[in-house]
Amino acid sequence: MRIKYFLAGALALVSACPVAAERIIKSTALQTCMDNSDFSASLFNIALTPANRTASLDIVATSTLNGNISAKIEIFAYGINILTRDIDPCSLDISELCPISPGQFDIETDITISESVIKNIPGIAFTMPDLDGTAKVTIYSENSTQVACVQAVLTNGKTVDKAVVKWVTAVIAGIALLVSAFASASGHSSTAAHIAANGLSLFGYFQNIAIIGMCAMKLPPMTAAWVQDFQWTMGIIRVGFMQDIFSWYIKSTGGTPNTLLEALSSVSILVQKRALEYLPIVNRATLSARSNNESDLTTIASTYVLHGFRRIAYLAGIEITSLFLTGFVFFLVFTVFVVIALCLAKLIIEGLSKVGAVRFDRFAEFRQRWLTIIKGTIYRMVLVGFPQMTILSLWEFTRRDSPATIVLAVVMLLMVCGLLGWAAFKVIRLAQRSVAIHKNPAYILYSDAAALNRWGFVYIQFRATAYYFIVPVLIYMFVKACFISFGQNSGTAQGILLLIIELAYLVLISYLKPYMDRRTNIFNITIQAVNFTNAILFFFFTGVTKVPAYVTGVMGVIFFILNAAFSLILLIMIMVSCIMAILSKNPDTRYQPMQDDRASFIKSTQQLPDVLELEALGATVRGNAPKY
Repeated sequence: MRIKYFLAGALALVSACPVAAERIIKSTALQTCMDNSDFSASLFNIALTPANRTASLDIVATSTLNGNISAKIEIFAYGINILTRDIDPCSLDISELCPISPGQFDIETDITISESVIKNIPGIAFTMPDLDGTAKVTIYSENSTQVACVQAVLTNGKTVDKAVVKWVTAVIAGIALLVSAFASASGHSSTAAHIAANGLSLFGYFQNIAIIGMCAMKLPPMTAAWVQDFQWTMGIIRVGFMQDIFSWYIKSTGGTPNTLLEALSSVSILVQKRALEYLPIVNRATLSARSNNESDLTTIASTYVLHGFRRIAYLAGIEITSLFLTGFVFFLVFTVFVVIALCLAKLIIEGLSKVGAVRFDRFAEFRQRWLTIIKGTIYRMVLVGFPQMTILSLWEFTRRDSPATIVLAVVMLLMVCGLLGWAAFKVIRLAQRSVAIHKNPAYILYSDAAALNRWGFVYIQFRATAYYFIVPVLIYMFVKACFISFGQNSGTAQGILLLIIELAYLVLISYLKPYMDRRTNIFNITIQAVNFTNAILFFFFTGVTKVPAYVTGVMGVIFFILNAAFSLILLIMIMVSCIMAILSKNPDTRYQPMQDDRASFIKSTQQLPDVLELEALGATVRGNAPKY
C-alpha cells in the first residue's frame, strides 16, 4: 500500500504542471496478449468521460469468434491491479458483440458506464500526468475457455511534455550565452568565463537528458514525456513546412519517406513503455521487429510499437525519415543565425560609435578582432552541436534514408570531428609552447588575444594545467554517441554501457577536478552525479534486474521529480548569476582569483598592447612565434 502513498505525494509535486480541465481516460492502441488470439483490432480509439459516464468507441476489429462470449477486464496502474470486473458484452448494447460473428466489423458508438464502475476508478488515474496504466481484457467462450486476450494502454491526456518547459529552458540557456558575451565585451573576463562555463554545462545537462531518452529500452510514460521536453537541444524541432521539404528531399534523392503520421486514422500506434512488462505479451517481439521494418511502417491494419529514435520522432510529430535532416538543418540554421547576429552587432556598434552614442574605446576588443571572434564562435557552436551531429550522423549510417542524406551525414561527421580535433591539437601545441618558453601554460593561452578569441572555447572552462581535458570530453561524447546510434536494437546493452560510461566519467572528473575553480568543479561534478543517477534508473528500465513492475513505475516518477527539481535549481542559479553580472558595476569581484593567474595575463593584454606587439615581433625574429 505504500506505493499508493508515494504516488499520491508525487502527484502533489507535479500538480503545478498545466493540465487539461476535463477528466478523461482514453486509449489509442490495442495489442493481443496471447498466442492465436481470436480477436484483434487494427484501429482502437476509446475515451471514457466520467462527468457524463460515457465511453466513446471507434474500433475496427477482426474476430474469428462465433456466438455469445464473456469477458474479464483488469486495469493496472504502475504495475498494481486497481480494478478487476467481469463484463457481459450483451449489457453494452453493441449488436456486433452479442452475439459475435467471424469477420471484420466496425464499432463507432457511445455507451453509458454505470456509476459503480466510475467510483471504483481511483482519482489519481484522472489527474496523474502521463498515467502508466493498462487495461487487459480476457475473452471467454460459452464453455468458459479463454479464446482471446487484448490489452490497451491508457492515458488521461495530461503530460509533463509541455511547450513552456522547452521555451523556458531554451531562453535561459540563451540568456546565459548573451550575458557571457556582454561581460566579455565589457572587460569582465572572470564573470564571462564563469557564466559561459556554467551555461555550457547547463546545456550539456539538458542534452544528456535528451540523449538518454533516445535509448531503445521501454520507458515509463512520465520519463518518456520529460526527456521529450529537451529534444530541442538535439535540434529535434518540428516546423510543418520544413517537414514537407524534408520528405520531398528524401524522395527526390532516391529515398522513400515514411508516411506513418499520415495514417494515424487507420493504424494503431503504441509507444513502447514499461507498463507492458507485467503483462504476458507473447507477440511483443514480433510487433517490435515489424516496426523496425521500413516497408511495414505504412501498412494498414497493423499496430506498431515504437522505441528509441522512433519514439522520439513520433512524439515530436516528425517522420522517422526526416529526423536526421531536422537536426542537421537546425544546427546549420542556428549557427548561421548566430554569425549574422554578430555581424549585425559589429555594424550597429560601429554606427553608434560614429555618431558619438558609444565611446570610441567601448567594445574595442570586439571591434578590432570581430572576425577572429566570429571564427571562435563558430567553433563554439560546433562544440555545442557535437553530441547532436555525431549521434544523428552515426545513426543515419544505419538507416540510409537516401544516398544524399548519407553524404550529408559523412560530411557533417568529418567536419565536426575534424574542426574540434584541430582545435584541441592547436591548444595543446600552444600550451606546450607556453610551458617551454614561459614555464606556464596559461601565459600564451590567455595573454594572446587572437588565441583566446579563437581557441578559448576549448580550454577557458578548465584550469590552465588541464588544458588537455577537452580530449577526454570529446572521447566521452563520441563513445556515448556510438552506443546510442548503433545500439537501437538492444536497449539492454545501451542501459548497461551507459551506466559504465557515466560512472567512468564521474570518477574521472571527481579525481582530476579539471575545471577552473572549486565552484565550477562542484557545479559540474554535481551535474555528472545526476547524469549517473539517471543512468542507474535507465538500467532498471532495461528489465535486467527483474524487479516488480511497481518498482519500475516508482523509478519513472523519481526520474521526473529528480530532474525537474535539479533543472529548476540550475536555472535559478544561472539566472541569479546573469542578473548579478548585469546589475553589478564590477561583477568580477564575486569570483575569487583563479590559481592559474589567467586574469593578470588577460589584463596585461588589454593594458599593454604595445609591449605584447614588441614581444610578438621578437618571437617572430627568433623564429618561435605561434601561428593560429
